[in-house]
Amino acid sequence: MKTFGVFVTIVCIMLTSLVSPTFAAEEKKNELVKNGKSAILLERDTGSVLYEKNADEKLPPASMTKIMTLILIMEALDKGTLTLEEKVRASENAASMGGSQIFLEAGEEMTVEELLKGVAIASGNDASVALAERIAGSEEAFVEEMNKKSEQLGLTNTKFQNTTGLPAEDHYSTAEDMAIMAKELLKYEHVTNYTSIYEDYLRKGTEDEFWLVNTNKLVKFYPGVDGLKTGYTKEAQYCLTATANKDDMRVIAVVMGAESPKKRNESIMAMLDYAYNTYETESLYKRHEVVDQWHNIRAKQQHMDVVTNESVSILKRKGEQVEDVQSELMYNDNVKLPLKKGQEIGVLKVTSKGEELSEATLTLKKDVEEAGIWTLWKRSMKELVKGAS
Repeated sequence: MKTFGVFVTIVCIMLTSLVSPTFAAEEKKNELVKNGKSAILLERDTGSVLYEKNADEKLPPASMTKIMTLILIMEALDKGTLTLEEKVRASENAASMGGSQIFLEAGEEMTVEELLKGVAIASGNDASVALAERIAGSEEAFVEEMNKKSEQLGLTNTKFQNTTGLPAEDHYSTAEDMAIMAKELLKYEHVTNYTSIYEDYLRKGTEDEFWLVNTNKLVKFYPGVDGLKTGYTKEAQYCLTATANKDDMRVIAVVMGAESPKKRNESIMAMLDYAYNTYETESLYKRHEVVDQWHNIRAKQQHMDVVTNESVSILKRKGEQVEDVQSELMYNDNVKLPLKKGQEIGVLKVTSKGEELSEATLTLKKDVEEAGIWTLWKRSMKELVKGAS
């Protein structure tokens, strides 16, 4: 890494004590989750753990598997390789899926947006497979991409065998890994436009009209909850990865292996109550906010906007303050051109008195092309003239 020496001092944030990157140890005595095999509570921007219970225990995730499915769907939409308006034809394989479904018929066509609603609201297994086949060519190839993404995210306790979470041997995850997946999914902030819908309809106005109702009832009954994904099988019992956004602070709460939907929801609400009663955040940068200008003599463009790939905040207990907060931009050495929009070129680190509070990837706002030979020659001549003067 090469530091360009760019320091942004955040004025107006004065503090008396630092916030540790993890808060879990001191809170283990307070058993927030009384029902459930494992659980975790995470602040989304900093990734700070506020509470955990057996968070690294490998368990079947059931339909929470679809969080990874949604990550790859949102990635494809973000890259432009998939559009919401595009129609997808359901295969025999997709239409044959059991469990939660939107009852696709083989050969039926739906838009990507309709199928996305089917996944995000109703947890449709058939909709998940239809989108997987569209993106990767087959469900098997899509599952390979799911596992590759898990590796990229550093999820050492997760392995997928399908896109849906239907029971399968050697298909597992942990509360901690599910929270990290949720954190990744929430980079695509518009995903909550779908996961927050309580009810909607597919095939509206036809004889096959289908009522979608959200499997996550907390989106209606807990203020601020706008996602993400429930799960249930006999083996997994009742699971939920939930997210809420209140007072400009987004948190993620996961419970796996609860005995009933009621007890699962009670555990999630207890964690959310604890988070919002105890902590608050200071927002520093919004996702894709311009934080610097990047220069590369070999680039066609001379001034390129550098942005963060996710929102950046600092976390603190209510009433506390943090002092001497600095943001340091650190760029990768030997960045090779051309570069695509969103490609990593460095990191932004937020520190206080030498302790790291938050980190985000730096990317470029637009594609960057390599300059032609004639342009490079003129620039070189200009630099020689400057050096001689």
